[in-house]
Amino acid sequence: MSALVAAVAGALIVAGTLGAVLAMRPSPVLPATAPTRSRLPGRLTRRVQGLSTRTKQLLVGGSIVGLFIALVTGWFVALFLVPAAVVGVPLLLASSESTAQITRIEAMEEWTRSLSGILTAGVGLEQALIATLRSTPDAIRPEVTRLAGRLRARWGTEEALRAFADELDDATGDLIAGNLILGARRRAGGVAAVLEALAESTAADVRARREIESDRAKPRSTARLVTLITVGALAFMALTGSYIAPYGTPLGQVILVVLLTLYVAVLIWMKHMAKGTKLPRFIGAEAKGGTA
Repeated sequence: MSALVAAVAGALIVAGTLGAVLAMRPSPVLPATAPTRSRLPGRLTRRVQGLSTRTKQLLVGGSIVGLFIALVTGWFVALFLVPAAVVGVPLLLASSESTAQITRIEAMEEWTRSLSGILTAGVGLEQALIATLRSTPDAIRPEVTRLAGRLRARWGTEEALRAFADELDDATGDLIAGNLILGARRRAGGVAAVLEALAESTAADVRARREIESDRAKPRSTARLVTLITVGALAFMALTGSYIAPYGTPLGQVILVVLLTLYVAVLIWMKHMAKGTKLPRFIGAEAKGGTA
């Protein structure tokens, strides 16, 4: 029973630390609304359903392994630590979101260059936008598909481009959409040349971002290697000696949870430091809210 109490205390320490980290993150100010019934169970269900199949499999596998370790060794803290480690550590040590963002910006550059080439042939703007669908990169194909669908549905060109910018949700996308909106308003020549110059500047931005991301990947690789070595060393010591025997006591399990929590906090801090600041947008509801 004392070991179970220690495990519960350790789990509360982990939850408290993660809660403090999440509480320090800035959150948007929401408008005041009428009090409603709590929807926490529904939100929790949707969040669980939103997990990928691989994450669910890892969570189930980690829970089974944690239960086995708890029954064999009496380390009830394994019921919480093993599933959390199996799911959380790969996420903390994985590549940052900047890589996906760079891929999207590179796709915008390629799409802009393709659009410029079509406009050079004397095609109208709306027809050119629809024609680019055949050669659109996969990273932004859903957004371009919806843009083409709106134009075919007789949306106004400026309205469709503003919706396109909102779906891209990126400062580079706003810059592309803004130039296209100006071209749609003036219906003058020179749009292809402007888009070609914009594609060149976007390509330079992509190269700079890739160099920065390459430097940021070095600390992640070091942390990944140190974590693997640490886990391997602890597993070896657990099988060959009594090095970790003191952690089997109730107090030892609490200390173990505290040490692992500090290690996870360092990984979260490192991941947060490597996350770049998103450039402000100037088209859409977000830009209007920022200027209000």
